[in-house]
Amino acid sequence: MTADVGELVTDADLVAGYRRNPELFTAVHDRYFRDIYLYVAGRLDIQVAEDIAAETFLLAFDRRDRFDPGKGGLRPWLFGFATNLVARHRRKEARHYKALARLDPAPVVEGHENRVVTSVTAQRMQPHLAIALASLNGGERDVLLLLALGQLSYDEIAQALGISIGTVGSRLSRARAKIQALIDKETIHE
Repeated sequence: MTADVGELVTDADLVAGYRRNPELFTAVHDRYFRDIYLYVAGRLDIQVAEDIAAETFLLAFDRRDRFDPGKGGLRPWLFGFATNLVARHRRKEARHYKALARLDPAPVVEGHENRVVTSVTAQRMQPHLAIALASLNGGERDVLLLLALGQLSYDEIAQALGISIGTVGSRLSRARAKIQALIDKETIHE
């Protein structure tokens, strides 16, 4: 089988090969997995990227007979699956933040005065912050969470998302302004 895979040089060869023998679809995976993984990792995070990249190839394998080489190559076809899976993940993430916003804060654990004040403040702000995160568009949320949770520098965020440092700064500025405005609005109404 290795000799067969080595002979499959073009996408058309790969398609013809896996149509004769579905096991040869592994050559598609071997050729394009890294590209898909890096793309997804640049849009989300590395743990999720592995899962979504794997799911991309599972979907592609399941739909391999629907691939039409006359409409384009395997690579863009695979990137289409990956892009749809990233969007689905982001919608799920937004729903998660909205659900967090609806939760009642956890009870305060008694302790040192400063610890209690910090805990109460954090608990009080959690629903507001979750609402604010859900209100951001995907690009703004990605930049903010890469900075806050991933602790990446502006340069690292730009590399991860494939955008310029200026774009990172403007998205972060918009995200901060939206979050601050929403938190101010919510805390005034309490």
